[in-house]
Amino acid sequence: MVVGDFEPEIEPAVGTKSRLQQGSVKPNAEEVVNDPFRRLLRSSHTPGSQLSSALLEKNLSTNSRSGDTEKLLRETSIRQNRRLKFIDCLSKEDVDIAELRKLAWAGTPNDLRSIVWPILLGYIPLPSNLRVPTLARKREEYLSLVQLAFARDRQSLDQQVWHQIEIDVPRTRPGTQLWMQETTQRSLERILYVWAIRHPASGYVQGINDLVTPFFQVFLSAYIDSDPELFDTFLLPQTILNAIEADCFWCLSRLLDGIQDNYISAQPGIHRSVKRMAELVARIDAPLFNHLQSQNVEFMQFAFRWMNCLLMREISVQNTIRMWDTYLAEGADAFSQFHLYVCSAFLVKWSTKLRQMDFQASPPPTAGIIMFLQSPPTQDWGDHEIELLLSEAFVLCSIWHNAQSHLNAT
Repeated sequence: MVVGDFEPEIEPAVGTKSRLQQGSVKPNAEEVVNDPFRRLLRSSHTPGSQLSSALLEKNLSTNSRSGDTEKLLRETSIRQNRRLKFIDCLSKEDVDIAELRKLAWAGTPNDLRSIVWPILLGYIPLPSNLRVPTLARKREEYLSLVQLAFARDRQSLDQQVWHQIEIDVPRTRPGTQLWMQETTQRSLERILYVWAIRHPASGYVQGINDLVTPFFQVFLSAYIDSDPELFDTFLLPQTILNAIEADCFWCLSRLLDGIQDNYISAQPGIHRSVKRMAELVARIDAPLFNHLQSQNVEFMQFAFRWMNCLLMREISVQNTIRMWDTYLAEGADAFSQFHLYVCSAFLVKWSTKLRQMDFQASPPPTAGIIMFLQSPPTQDWGDHEIELLLSEAFVLCSIWHNAQSHLNAT
């Protein structure tokens, strides 16, 4: 039994016997654990370009039109050039954080996120000689925290905290194979419980479980050759699972440090953000704001969840991961400040449709406002849609961030 493992009161959706053997661990995974920078950057000089070339060849074979060919060649060239800029930045003895933020704002290559994100969060230090010892020390520290927290039986745990975590973990990303795995759920329980007891001012709050999922999938991707959402984490060696879990814990801690007001008693950070969002929407889309008022729709009815879960219930994890590239590049307060403008742009995006709806309207073909905002049609969204949303949020932020007195005057 791994330290911190208890038999769950709620049966996981996928048990050991019904496990689907999905994916494989990379041959060099154990080396990546010990020194992710050296190994990932070394491998990134070739696999990325080989993959791009393979995809390009496949696409060229199915698209004979010269316009399509030129577009594919141009897009491939742009991706490869951006990748080289990342590698050059990350290969320096002392990473230039301003340069890395500028690059990451427009998106990070998939196989480099597992080292870019921890740097942007301050978990991995900038000087190259400090990275390996820092990672080893922090991962060992996390394992010690787990051992201390779960040293005795279930009855020794904080029952209120543990009970809520046990309820929420099986509900995390329902229907996604990765999060239905027993091994993954036990890791998530440990991460959340250790974080909660180290932060008694807030403890565990529903929604924090969602915030672990992008980190877990990004770090898992560094060690496997398949889609992380379909991967069976039971296949991971314990050393790799321990590393993923520890890295998730420390990165989650860094993220939550910047939005602590969202999770302390009464959650004042969220109430403040929702109020500011309402003030902003009143200025940038008065017809929509007035329609919501006329239908007695309160912003708190839908925007509370948008702030609490950072829109993760409204978009996919892959969309969230791309969004967090930009958030992390924006800086420490992006998950509160910039996110406000993203939520505002997200609401205004549906303005025309919402203004044709009633508060308590029937389901399709006429959906109610609240029902729509709780489940917006983003199932087919990719990077393009997320990048448009981020661009719109950036414009709003540029115009209104230093004009709070004007907002408060509405």
